[in-house]
Amino acid sequence: MEPKLDNVRHILSLSGGKDSSALAIYMRDRVPNMEYVFCDTGEELPETYEYLEKLEAYLGKPIVRLNPDRPFSHYLDIFNGVLPDARTRWCTRVLKIKPFEWFAGNDQVISYIGIRSDESQRKGYISSKSNVTVRYPFIDDGITKKDVLEILKDIGIGLPAYYNWRSRSGCYFCFFQQRIEWIGLYNNHPELFAKALSYEKENPITGERYSWIERESLRDIIKPERVARIKENFIKRSELLKTHIPNARLTEVFCGDEDDETERACLICSL
Repeated sequence: MEPKLDNVRHILSLSGGKDSSALAIYMRDRVPNMEYVFCDTGEELPETYEYLEKLEAYLGKPIVRLNPDRPFSHYLDIFNGVLPDARTRWCTRVLKIKPFEWFAGNDQVISYIGIRSDESQRKGYISSKSNVTVRYPFIDDGITKKDVLEILKDIGIGLPAYYNWRSRSGCYFCFFQQRIEWIGLYNNHPELFAKALSYEKENPITGERYSWIERESLRDIIKPERVARIKENFIKRSELLKTHIPNARLTEVFCGDEDDETERACLICSL
């Protein structure tokens, strides 16, 4: 049951990705008192910050940045250097969900989520607070990926630049990245790749490894022969997909790497 509209806060959490950005544009004139937030991990891509600035200018109001004093490095110390992974996802819990719930407080809140009608089966944890009611305007209004791209094109901001080599928003070291995307990070932001590599550790006594990629370290995947194989697999997959889906987009080509898991990233990070 939705709360009455009087004295209700309307909040839209942005990830820096295409769907939440398009939703912010779509809802701007529909909900004039919308509040926009971005949970900043302190480890985002430069392209993400640049895109948020463009979006902020169009929306005509500030996008509130959360976590300015407690970025990823703060929590990494608390977790004793143990990196997050697809099982624990502690980064999503402490850097995305908790800050959003803190911002919502105990007010009656309607939270707007950018799941599209062509992916209405997609699910994910957003908030467990009883005072937060979730809405999916794109599902309600039949908005698809094609419509999302048109929304972004129509106002002149298009897609974030990282989509040229990456399939989703999120931290530059997100463990949901495909290996070809790690290569993209290495080529486009070598300093960030080096920083991500510095977080990887190995216990010299037990041999236990803390790495971003299961069964492989970042140092391994940038060896010339490994890079060549990753690129070769990506090209083969791209060509195969185009025979079945002639107009396939880059985000679709990224799916299904023979070396990678296909589990989806957290909603609050990637929409």
